[in-house]
Amino acid sequence: MKELKVEVIGVNPPCARCKKTEENARKAAMKLSSEGYKVEVAKLNITAKETIAKYGVLLSPAIAINGTVKIMGKVLDVGVIERLLRQAV
Repeated sequence: MKELKVEVIGVNPPCARCKKTEENARKAAMKLSSEGYKVEVAKLNITAKETIAKYGVLLSPAIAINGTVKIMGKVLDVGVIERLLRQAV
């Protein structure tokens, strides 16, 4: 079984854009999970030292898949996130 780790990087407390991005990431993850993939979704704080050290993201919201930032500064719809996840498997 292929495993995917999705990290939604944004401000804390989350703004509307970060909330929507996390919501869409979870919907895309649920779709792939229903097809037998193991998908974990986590929320990271963009201002946390660990997040800055790991990703160096300057714009939020951002999405990292399996440790690689795929997009930043945009709210992606469910379909786009799903395509990014499928490309990662």
